[in-house]
Amino acid sequence: MIYWKTIGLLTLSNVFMTFAWYAHLRDMKDKPWIIAAFASWGIALFEYLVQVPANRIGHQAMSISQLKIIQEVISLSVFVPFAIFFMKEKITWNYAAAGLCLAGAVFFMFRK
Repeated sequence: MIYWKTIGLLTLSNVFMTFAWYAHLRDMKDKPWIIAAFASWGIALFEYLVQVPANRIGHQAMSISQLKIIQEVISLSVFVPFAIFFMKEKITWNYAAAGLCLAGAVFFMFRK
């Protein structure tokens, strides 16, 4: 249960953070960067309100290294659909290669 709660909260936090980091490149490209920065900080506040509890819950059952690897897998899992559907970018084989590298990282971080 701890794993699923952590994964769910980290996924939600990554959705917020992906939008905070990148959505302004599409939606605010004609605005001064400082406006985009303040908008991103506002979105990032919600990310932290979800991410901090996720890591506290997850740390009950996982090391911080395991939490970080889980977060990276979730980050790529959130970013790829965002890049394709929101930013209209083309997917390349590099995404698959990055995913394989992360799968290897998960294997090594969670093996006994």
